Amino acid sequence: MDKFTRLTGVAAPLPQINVDTDMIIPKQFLKTIQRSGLGKNLFDEMRYDDDGNEIPDFVLNKPAYREAQILVAGENFGCGSSREHAPWALLDFGIRCVIAPSFADIFFNNCFKNGILPIVLPQEDVDKLMDDAERGANAVVTVDLESQTIMGPDGGTIAFEVDAFRKHCLLNGLDDIGLTLEKAAAIDGFEAAAAQARPWV
Repeated sequence: MDKFTRLTGVAAPLPQINVDTDMIIPKQFLKTIQRSGLGKNLFDEMRYDDDGNEIPDFVLNKPAYREAQILVAGENFGCGSSREHAPWALLDFGIRCVIAPSFADIFFNNCFKNGILPIVLPQEDVDKLMDDAERGANAVVTVDLESQTIMGPDGGTIAFEVDAFRKHCLLNGLDDIGLTLEKAAAIDGFEAAAAQARPWV
């Protein structure tokens, strides 16, 4: 998993509330267990018409937001089914941080496990960042995980909270497998001692 330390990128505004995981990545794209290739179908039903043509008014189809790395969203983002494909699709598109007033619990947890930083902020702070994000290519925001701050285009900063353990994992690029491998020496030692103590096993 890639480390998340400091991210500077364009923030895309998605002011809708209750954006569920089927909106993020529709069910017909869940046949794969590959984490790559899902970005092209992120928000598929909002991005494309029935003939597969881009809908120009959708935010991620606008030239200024095609390279967006931060998403500023409405409350209860990621509700619905628990599909892990939702953060996979966001990450494959290039989104490394989602900022919202609230998230669905399972989606929130899945983000951390896949290298995405979900940030919960009061509505008034989200509204400010949403306004900043409306600036198009000038909507450049910096998210600093170490200092737990967000800097807007005008230089103003907003502080955010994050669980210390999850912060450690993101800063060091540790998913569940990475956390286990950190204990590899202790695991090997235990297995060696167990084999010596019970050679018949």
